[in-house]
Amino acid sequence: MTIIDPLTFPPGFVWGAATASYQIEGAVAEDGRTPSIWDTFSHTPGKTKGGDTGDEACDHYHRYREDVALMRDLGLPAYRFSIAWPRVQPGGSGPMNAKGLDFYRRLVDELLEHDIRPWVTLYHWDLPQELEDAGGWPNRDTAARFAEYAALVHGALGDRVRHWTTFNEPWCSSFLGYASGVHAPGRQHAPDAFAAMHHLLLGHGHALEAIRAADAEAELGITLNLYAISPADPAREGDLDAVRRIDGLANRIFLDPVLRGEYPEDVKRDVAGVTDFGFVHDGDLKTISTPLDLLGINYYSRHVVAAPDPDVPAEPYWRAPTSWPGSEDVRFIKRPGVPVTDMDWEVDAPGLTETLVRVAQEYPPVPLYITENGAAYADTPGPDGEIHDAERVAYFDAHFRACLAAIEQGAPLRGYFAWSLLDNFEWAWGYSKRFGVIGVDYATQRRTIKASGHRYRQVIKRNGLAG
Repeated sequence: MTIIDPLTFPPGFVWGAATASYQIEGAVAEDGRTPSIWDTFSHTPGKTKGGDTGDEACDHYHRYREDVALMRDLGLPAYRFSIAWPRVQPGGSGPMNAKGLDFYRRLVDELLEHDIRPWVTLYHWDLPQELEDAGGWPNRDTAARFAEYAALVHGALGDRVRHWTTFNEPWCSSFLGYASGVHAPGRQHAPDAFAAMHHLLLGHGHALEAIRAADAEAELGITLNLYAISPADPAREGDLDAVRRIDGLANRIFLDPVLRGEYPEDVKRDVAGVTDFGFVHDGDLKTISTPLDLLGINYYSRHVVAAPDPDVPAEPYWRAPTSWPGSEDVRFIKRPGVPVTDMDWEVDAPGLTETLVRVAQEYPPVPLYITENGAAYADTPGPDGEIHDAERVAYFDAHFRACLAAIEQGAPLRGYFAWSLLDNFEWAWGYSKRFGVIGVDYATQRRTIKASGHRYRQVIKRNGLAG
C-alpha cells in the first residue's frame, strides 16, 4: 500500500481509543457482578501502589453516556472496550447475568447511536475469582470455560458488534500473573506461567471456532503486546543471543503458534529447565492457529538487552527478571539520553515501524491494527483548568509518523486505537499513572479533554497530520 500524501493515512483507516473494564467501570459489586482476580489482588495489602483498587475507578458503569458523549466530541469513529467476565457470567460458568449483559447492551446502543463502532475485547485480565480458585489459566479447563463465555457474549451482542478480539496481551496474563506475580493473581511459579500461556491461546482458538460457527461475518482476532528488541552492543555475540532469547519470550512464543501453528524450537530449548511443554495436546496448535481476520498489536517501547557482563552497567526495567523464565540473566539496558515516560519506558517510535514491518514480512498476511499505543505522563490541570500535556502530544505525533512509515514499507496497517481514552486504574500502579487523552479527577469524577485529545481530534478529522 502506497501513501500518496506522506502525511495522510489510507482511506478507511480506523481511528479509535481503548479502555479496559476493570480499569474504568467501578461498580464492582453491583447488579450481580462477582469478584475477579484483580478485585482480590488489589485488595491484598502491598500489591498495588497506595493500596488502590478498581472499586470505583472512573465510575464508567454509571457515567458511560457522558463518556460516549466525550468520544463523540473527539470525533472517534471506533471505541475498543472489554467485557468484564464476572459481570456477565458470575463465577465464570453457568447462565449469563442479565443485568450485567444489559450494561453492555446499553453501551453498544449508545455507541451506535453516535456512529461509533464498538470493538469488543472479551478478556482484559479480569478472570472470575472462582476460576482462579479452581486452578486459573494453568488449568486446561479454563480455556473451555472461556470459549463458552465468548460464545454467550457474542450471542448477546453479535447482532450489533462486528469486531472482536479474544485476549488482550496474554503475555501479561501469563508471565506477570503466574511467573513474577506482579499482576493478578500474583502467583510465582514459572512452569504455571507457560501452562497459562498455552491455555490462554487455546481458549483463543476455541473462542474463534465457536464465534465463527455462529457468525461468518464477524471480524475476529487477538491482541498481542509486541516489542522491538535490540542488542546493547551489536558486535557482542552474547548480546545478539540475548536479543534472540527475549524476542522468543516476548514476541515469537505468541506470534508463532497463532500465525504458524507452532512454538519456536529455540525457545523450547531455552526453557527446557522450566517446562517440557507437556501441556500441549494433539490438535491444540491447529486450534490455536485458527485463521484470524485481524491481529491487534499493542506497542509502547523497545527492549535493549545485553548478556551478563560485570563491566557493562545496566539498570533493569520495571519488569522483574522472573517475568522472563529461562532468561533471568539477560539484562535490560536503559540508554543514556533517551527520553522516558512516567512509566520509565523509553520513547522509541521507530520501534513501532520496525515491529509492524517485521510482522508483515515474517508472518502470513493478516490485517494489522494498533490496539494500544500511548504514554503516561504526570499531567495535571494548569491555572486555566486545562491539561497541557505537550509530551503526550509529541509522543502521539511521532508514533503516527511511525505508522505512516510502516504502511509505506508495506505493512497492512488498517487502524489505530490510542491508549487510553481516560486516565484510569493503572493496575499495580494504582491511580499514580495517567495515560488518558481525557483527564479524570478521581475525587469528583470530572472529565477534561487534554491537549492530546484535542490534537487527536484534528488528526482523525484530517485522517492524517498537518504539514
